[in-house]
Amino acid sequence: MAKKPLAAKPGTQPGVFRPDNIESYTVYENAPSTLLEYLFSVMPERKRTTVKDYLKHRQIMVGENVVTQFDHPLTPGDEVKVNTTREFQTFSNPRLKIVYEDDDIIVVNKGYGLLSMGTDRIKDGTAYSILRDYLKRKDPRNKLFIIHRLDRDTSGLMMFAKSAEVKDTMQHNWNNMVLERKYIAIIEGSLEQEEGEIRSYLAENSAHEVYSTKNPEEGQLAVTYYKTVKTRAPYSMVELSLATGRKNQIRVHMTESGHPIVGDRRYGAKSSPIHRLCLHARTLRFVHPVTRKDMNFTCPLPAGFYRLV
Repeated sequence: MAKKPLAAKPGTQPGVFRPDNIESYTVYENAPSTLLEYLFSVMPERKRTTVKDYLKHRQIMVGENVVTQFDHPLTPGDEVKVNTTREFQTFSNPRLKIVYEDDDIIVVNKGYGLLSMGTDRIKDGTAYSILRDYLKRKDPRNKLFIIHRLDRDTSGLMMFAKSAEVKDTMQHNWNNMVLERKYIAIIEGSLEQEEGEIRSYLAENSAHEVYSTKNPEEGQLAVTYYKTVKTRAPYSMVELSLATGRKNQIRVHMTESGHPIVGDRRYGAKSSPIHRLCLHARTLRFVHPVTRKDMNFTCPLPAGFYRLV
């Protein structure tokens, strides 16, 4: 006797796309205190086996978390969402964390060693491709656009757009809409002045190395503000903010100051105690390109930074 073919998960039939149908319920006073019993109470028209399948196939979310446990505890005021089309798409990646997402933008905390976007040789396994695949799983029509990038070896906050219009709005009005960008670096030695600015012109040679020059005819103006946060010989932690956003600007300016970033062998560092470039994009504050709200994000420093100072 031939085996009966396994039924496809909801919403996964090949060649067919149906938009998500998400029902939302707010847990009321005196409602059943466990999830499955609550679902039975608010969806009496559905077969009990159908409701159980929603749990099994990750189609139930409580708050912001997908739940499959039938006796998950509920409290009055909890929001319970049911995706009757397919499982909720959740994001999980060891090198990339979503800090914020809405209909227009995604803000992420990018890990060290991860390319922001593809190159001629590398197309997959980048921050862009990982997020694009996540959005495509939700809806094949979804698109993703990179607004700005971080060096592969720099960790921290980056922003992406979900439409070309949002990308263009941010990029064309960058200086007005980005209110604050702060980086934390561990540098070799300590700066003579605790606070100040470094101003020079940056140019790039044929080997794609950026260098500093005083000649305005040779490069583009770059201005970096710095403030020492903490010093413990032989290293210092400094906070850096950018008045301009040139390629490798912070790395070149720290080297120019005589105190390269720890782990930055390319720009003159002598040590690499935690085997990475010690530069982290910690704060990103901007005007939302659609709602015009003030958006302000700060992400934790890598643990290794604290061990050095």
